[in-house]
Amino acid sequence: MCKYNVVKGILWLVSLLPFPVLYAVSDFLCLFVRRFYRTQVVRANLRSAFPEKTEEELRQIEKKFYHQFCDNFVEVIKMLSMPKSEMMRRMTFGGLEQVRERHEKGQRLHFLYLSHFGNWEWIASVAWHITSWCCSGQIYHHIYNKVMDKFFYDIRAQYGGTNIEMKETFRRILQLSRDGKNYLLGFISDQQPKWSSIHHFVPFLNHDTAVFTGAEHIARKMDAFVSYGKMSRPRRGYYHLEIIPMVDHPASLPENELTDWYFRMLEEDVREHPEMWLWSHKRWSRTKEEWLRRQKS
Repeated sequence: MCKYNVVKGILWLVSLLPFPVLYAVSDFLCLFVRRFYRTQVVRANLRSAFPEKTEEELRQIEKKFYHQFCDNFVEVIKMLSMPKSEMMRRMTFGGLEQVRERHEKGQRLHFLYLSHFGNWEWIASVAWHITSWCCSGQIYHHIYNKVMDKFFYDIRAQYGGTNIEMKETFRRILQLSRDGKNYLLGFISDQQPKWSSIHHFVPFLNHDTAVFTGAEHIARKMDAFVSYGKMSRPRRGYYHLEIIPMVDHPASLPENELTDWYFRMLEEDVREHPEMWLWSHKRWSRTKEEWLRRQKS
């Protein structure tokens, strides 16, 4: 705890810097980060996702991605001290009235498909926009570094939303559904599942991609209405999330159709603004061929 307080204290002091200074820091960091942080992983991912693009086009995407990546870093630090009015001005939301209308019709659970696109951490501030009629929450994956785990837990919870650890998702949502309140719950669903959690593959960015289906399965069981969060960046330091309704009753769709639909929408966004997606993870290291081989053994 002492180590965490020291780290958080230092980051809080950094967060007091104005945005122009923080973005200057981001530009400086980018000079080094793009040369040393998972460069080969990023390049391999881009080449395999966009085989039709030239090397020059891929390098431009790579350059823009690292600028976005470093901007995300300083923007997350800024969350420690950013006033409510400034956050609400810089992170805006569309489609909330449609969410409210569905809550008023009696469906208390709303699942929002999100991804590692743009600045996904700022989305937790939606709690400030809906506090009078809805509670919010987000599913999160435990980070093995205890200091970083607590840091991200705290900054996500500071707006009033509920943090739900991934392995406890269904149990916690079942509990929430019984308290009589409305809930908007965000699912970042573009991660790569472990081998033991793979049940479905989708065509995504020129790959047969192993995907999580948990959001869909829980939505079907709980009869939650589901939307897609379309992230845009009007200009540096400003983001907008448009909440696009997908289905009111997920069980009315064939199994896995909702998951496939989410990835089709995400691919459209990534192809339109590829620099905004997180390319630095080995997203396609678990192949369908290897999965089938393991199924047979």
